[in-house]
Amino acid sequence: MEKTIASETVQSVTQAIPWLLKIPERRFWVDYDAEADVLYISFQRPQQATDSEMTEEGILLRYKGKQLVGMTILDASKRASP
Repeated sequence: MEKTIASETVQSVTQAIPWLLKIPERRFWVDYDAEADVLYISFQRPQQATDSEMTEEGILLRYKGKQLVGMTILDASKRASP
């Protein structure tokens, strides 16, 4: 059973590679809160954001000065393609 889960994980990550490589930052961290259905992407650890902006798409952009240091994506599972 564990090999099946590992295989599914490998397949999911492999499918995400083209999109991951398009992210301009070379280092980033991703956390997902399934209960809240929120995906957190950090480009710095710790973020220490000083400002934020909500987009029309429901994505919270987090800034430290003028530099984008993170994103909070609401309703993340609804944005995933099948």
